[in-house]
Amino acid sequence: MAKKIRLEDLARIAGVSIATVSRALNDSPSVNEQTKREIWNLARKNGYNLRPTMPTSLDRAEATISLIIPPPQGREGWLRDPFFQELIGAVGEAARDRNCDLLVSHAAPQNYDDLSRMLEFNQSEGVIILGQSFLHERLNRLVGHPTRFVVWGGELPGQRYCSVGTDNVRGGKRATAHLARLGRRRIAFFGDTEAPEIGQRYDGYAMALKEAGLELDVDLVSPAHFKIESAEAAVDAMVSRRTEFDAIFASSDMIALGAIRALQRHGISVPGDVSVVGYDDVLLARYNRPALTTIRQDLSKAGSMMVAKLMNASNPQDMVSERLPTDLIMRESCGA
Repeated sequence: MAKKIRLEDLARIAGVSIATVSRALNDSPSVNEQTKREIWNLARKNGYNLRPTMPTSLDRAEATISLIIPPPQGREGWLRDPFFQELIGAVGEAARDRNCDLLVSHAAPQNYDDLSRMLEFNQSEGVIILGQSFLHERLNRLVGHPTRFVVWGGELPGQRYCSVGTDNVRGGKRATAHLARLGRRRIAFFGDTEAPEIGQRYDGYAMALKEAGLELDVDLVSPAHFKIESAEAAVDAMVSRRTEFDAIFASSDMIALGAIRALQRHGISVPGDVSVVGYDDVLLARYNRPALTTIRQDLSKAGSMMVAKLMNASNPQDMVSERLPTDLIMRESCGA
């Protein structure tokens, strides 16, 4: 039978007096919050017979972070979107690791006044905004606001606010260059270039075509939105126009999965006839048949980085934008 742990044992492990342990377990104001938390964690870990409930002051989160999600361009029903679900999950896990509460706002800021009011009346210690959408210039005007905020998304020209995101140009270039190395010569691009990050992925696509000595054909560029049905319609349109293509670089995994479904419906083999590469590496990508080759964004690292920036900065000016690397994840859909 394991020996029952006593106050004396906890005091020895914690390196404090027995009196301090006793006061901490009884939520005495004479013991600081950090020491209390450490002693309560040690008590739990070592099986000390704790009181039924933890004192309220110790059970409370150290901070609250708010999530604001502007209406994404071409991305209706974002809360059901697998990419946003995984990104929100990554932020949530990072917040829990820092003992922070996470609030998801259903507000949809449309302009500078909306954003300013949301920050002004926000009661949290910091705000994470998922995506610049059409708010880039409005976000620039909010730099210096006393409420700290960080944005998920690509770095845009003239940007003054702090953002965390991947290098979209390099990711788009890497996906397209891979298809060119496979011998594909008619590479289509699917994505709404009006969205900032997608426009950057398109720029990478165009750069890779030029470096591979391939012509950029506007007939191969489709403004498909972030929905499976939109991608299916784009494939249907190309097939009906008899546009020749032997590869697709889709600017998101959901677009890629929709394209594959439409290609298969038309009797076009993937990757035999057409290679497909997506972007994001959402969980669904690896379970599709064929499994999707894609550009991976490390959302777990992104979530941790955004939370850390909010919690570690002593003032908003301390927060600096960062770009995360992207990885080409090769699976079945490209035929490599």
